Amino acid sequence: MKEKSVEETIPFGEFKRLRFKVGLVKEVQNHPNADKLFVIRVDLGDEERQLVAGLKGYYGAEEMVGKKVVVVTNLEAARLRGVESRGMLLAAQSGSVVSLLTVDKDVPAGSEIL
Repeated sequence: MKEKSVEETIPFGEFKRLRFKVGLVKEVQNHPNADKLFVIRVDLGDEERQLVAGLKGYYGAEEMVGKKVVVVTNLEAARLRGVESRGMLLAAQSGSVVSLLTVDKDVPAGSEIL
């Protein structure tokens, strides 16, 4: 039997500090300075943001447009290979398979995830 690893835990109050919203993927472009990164424009209801994500090889750009994805919106902005990213898309990975976290009902972009 495989031993289960012990994960580090955080207080619930720390988790509550994260903000998740539904983002509608509007545009996906190749990153100008990185082979595995996309530059993604998402509609968050009251604003549009640019995100950088390492999803090349798992998704085609056209395959992502129109998806409603889960975005962490209150991370500090980061520069990835010279391009600013103002949030993070969430995805699941199992081996070589990566799957974007999406919503299963038709809720508007910007809907808060509880």
